[in-house]
Amino acid sequence: MTLSEKIEKLRICVIVPTYNNCKTLGRVLEGILAQTTHVIVVNDGSTDATAEILSQYPQIQILHLPQNRGKGNALKTGFAKARELGYDYAITIDSDGQHFPEDISRFVVNIAEATQPVLLIGSRDMNQEGVPKNSSFGNRFSNFWFWFETGIWLQDTQSGYRAYPLHRLPNKLYTRKFEFEIEIIVRSAWKGVLVKNIPIQVLYDPQERVSHFRPMRDFTRISILNTVLVIISLFYIKPRDFIRNFRKKSIKKFIREDILESNTPKHIKAISIGFGVFMGIVPLWGLQTILVITLSVLFRLNKVLAFAFSNISIPPMIPFVIFASLKTGSLFVSEDTSFIFDKKLDFELVKEHLKQYFIGAVVLAIIAGLVSGFVSYLLLSLKGNKSTH
Repeated sequence: MTLSEKIEKLRICVIVPTYNNCKTLGRVLEGILAQTTHVIVVNDGSTDATAEILSQYPQIQILHLPQNRGKGNALKTGFAKARELGYDYAITIDSDGQHFPEDISRFVVNIAEATQPVLLIGSRDMNQEGVPKNSSFGNRFSNFWFWFETGIWLQDTQSGYRAYPLHRLPNKLYTRKFEFEIEIIVRSAWKGVLVKNIPIQVLYDPQERVSHFRPMRDFTRISILNTVLVIISLFYIKPRDFIRNFRKKSIKKFIREDILESNTPKHIKAISIGFGVFMGIVPLWGLQTILVITLSVLFRLNKVLAFAFSNISIPPMIPFVIFASLKTGSLFVSEDTSFIFDKKLDFELVKEHLKQYFIGAVVLAIIAGLVSGFVSYLLLSLKGNKSTH
C-alpha cells in the first residue's frame, strides 16, 4: 500500500498554521503536496505575501483568519475544519521550514501500527548544530513539567510537528497561543490518550527561519499554564487516577502486588505506611485523601500503601482515634479526663475540648506513624530474608 493510500484509509490530513512565513511557506507546501493533497492551511492574519502565495494552490483547503490570534487559535480552527471534513487524524507541520515534509510517512506508519488513539510528537535532536540554546533549555523545562503533570517522560514536548487523534482531543481548550501545544498534550494524556515521541529531522536556518516566539511574554504564559496544570494534577488528576486504580484491585491482589512484591524499596514502603498512619490520625478531617496522595507524589512514596494505611480513620475506628487523642492530649493539657468515659465520643465532644484533642491527635499521629513505620520495616525485612532462603 502506498503512502497516499494509507493516508486515505486512515483519514489523515495535514494542517499548516502560518503567520508571516512567506520566505519558506511555498517550499513547505510543495514538500507536503509531494506526500499528500489532503492539506489545510490556516493563515493566521498574515500581513506579508502569504495570501498571494496561497492563491497559487487552489487544490489546498485554505482558511484565512482576519487577524492574528495566536498559533493555538489557528490550530483549533484547523482541527474544527478537519473534523468537519471527516478526518480522524491531523498532522501539524510548521511553516517556517524547520520540518521535513518527508517525515510525514513516519507519522503515518506509527498511526497505522497503533492499537489505540495516539498523539505523536516529533522528537528533534536538540543537541545538533544550529539549535538555539533557548529552544534546548525551554524543551528540557517543558519535558520536566509534562512528566510531573502526567507521569509520562518524553524527549521533546515542544515540537510543532505532531499527529493528533481528532476525536479524542479535549472538548474545550482554553489557551490560544504557543502554550496551547502544552495544554493539549497534557489534557489529552489525562483523558487516557497515548502520547509518545517519534524521531524526526529538523533544520534551523537563521537566514530563512522567522520565529514569532516572544521569550519573556510567551515563557511567562507557559509558566502560568504549567502552574495551573500542576495544581489540577496534584489535587484532582492524580487522586482520581489513584482511586480508580485502587478500586480495581482485590484486597488479596493489593497485598500481593503493592505490599509484598512491589519494586519499591522496603524502607520506602515502611515510610509510606508510617506516613499513611500519621495522616490518618492527624486532625485534618476531609483533606486526608487529597493530602496523602499529593504529598506521596511529591516525596516519591508508595501512594497505594500511604493511602491504604491512612484509612485508619475509617468510621468504625473514629471513636478509638478520638479516645486515644483525648487521652494523649490530657498529658499536655491539665483537664479532668473523666468526661471521656462519661460522654459519647463524637465531634461535639471534640469541639468542647478542641485544644486537648488537637494537641493529642498530633502527638498520637507522630508516635503512631513512627511506630508503624518501624514495625513495618522489621516485618518487611523478615519477609525479605525468608524469600532469600
